[in-house]
Amino acid sequence: MRLQCAGLTDTGMVRDHNEDSFLVSQSEPFVIVADGMGGHQSGEVASRMAITEINDYYAETKDQNTPIELPMWPAGRRKPESREERRLIASIVRANSVINKAANSNQKYSGMGTTCVGAYFVEEGVIIAHVGDSRCYRFRKGEIVQLTEDHSLANEYIRSKILKPEELATFPYKNVITRAVGLADSVEVETNFYEHEDGDIYLLCSDGLSDPVKVPQMLEILTKYGNDLPKACRELIIAANTNGGPDNVTALLATTRH
Repeated sequence: MRLQCAGLTDTGMVRDHNEDSFLVSQSEPFVIVADGMGGHQSGEVASRMAITEINDYYAETKDQNTPIELPMWPAGRRKPESREERRLIASIVRANSVINKAANSNQKYSGMGTTCVGAYFVEEGVIIAHVGDSRCYRFRKGEIVQLTEDHSLANEYIRSKILKPEELATFPYKNVITRAVGLADSVEVETNFYEHEDGDIYLLCSDGLSDPVKVPQMLEILTKYGNDLPKACRELIIAANTNGGPDNVTALLATTRH
């Protein structure tokens, strides 16, 4: 399997600093996007801290004999099956602990946290992990599918049929998330496995992209520039900023070839 990746982040048209971070691992088939939150630029600290801790965890557990420890697993939830799924969860759990301790020990960082979405590629497919409303989409044969479900109040309302999808644009709490890395002393990481086909393109992004750039426009860009991932990333960022750029925006693209 050959993995090709490209990523780009931008401050956007409204914010004065960038609280997004991303990582394309140089040693393993792993990528991640983090979107920080918190006052006094502590969101920037949280997202960078998450990326650093996750990357360090992967370096420390590269040896196949290193045990992967997970917290007590919630009743009724599917237990992670593979070592790589457990690693992915454990890396985010560690980042949560480090960020939460930093937030509790320094008033300047109080309340900071970050959403994240990561992907680990294996021969058979890809393991996706996420917390919050950063998303992963898959582009395959001219179609885009959203692989993650937002951990947000709006999504909970839609699933409970309290809110209709067409009412989302005017929902006053659409940016309220129900899970984040670092906000509490524990975190529930959602993971899923997807088989991939040759040439699939995975888009990992912050909500600064998914809010202003809707699926039809994503589809148009990936159809046109999917063979040039850096160019496609640039065009996605340009589209977000052209549509108002209301938030920091990050686009990370990954494709597999056999």
